[in-house]
Amino acid sequence: MNVKVVAFDADDTLFINEPYFEETEKKFCGLMEAYLSHQGLSQELFKVQISNLPLYGYGIKGYVLSMIETAIKVSKGTVSIKCIEKITELGKELIQKPIVLLEGVEETLKALHGKYKLIVATKGDLKDQQRKLHDSGLGHYFHHIEVMADKQEPNYQKLLNRLDIEPQEFFMVGNSLRSDVLPVLEIGGFACHIPYHTTWAHEMIDHNVEHENFRELTKITDLIPILS
Repeated sequence: MNVKVVAFDADDTLFINEPYFEETEKKFCGLMEAYLSHQGLSQELFKVQISNLPLYGYGIKGYVLSMIETAIKVSKGTVSIKCIEKITELGKELIQKPIVLLEGVEETLKALHGKYKLIVATKGDLKDQQRKLHDSGLGHYFHHIEVMADKQEPNYQKLLNRLDIEPQEFFMVGNSLRSDVLPVLEIGGFACHIPYHTTWAHEMIDHNVEHENFRELTKITDLIPILS
């Protein structure tokens, strides 16, 4: 490998994220359980989220709007203002969740820092992701932070163009096969998958990945011998 840039996804790669959304979803289902079962509410919320991605993109703000829309939909417009207020409060709570680093993250960044140009390449709301990186205390390890509208081949190609590197000089690390691995392999880069114990359904794929540029690791510190 002739890697120059190592990029890290943020949520559930560097620090905890999805469990906070799952906790919020349970609270939302509890608020709305008079209208539909928890399973039914989860399914409706997921449908609304996916349909809203082209409008709102990824992140907490779009999630809150999707919860409100789902509440109106399943209640057939009868949901109370008080309930809507509680949903917005759930969103504010979600934004203020503590930043908890995953095990081995700082050890890995310390080992790679100075050997490669380290960057963050993540999706979500720009302000929220900047806040999380700031609060994580990891910002000084990274040369560049890229909050992407999506993680598809054109998005990665634009990133490489801005970094002025070739695909074979790029190594992406993340917990999503759909977003962090497949698009990078398609453009000729290297990609590493580090599974997290819980993953949003939208990020899952139903087939194995077999590619010479692909690595599957069990923990982030396994990067150190690969890239040292």
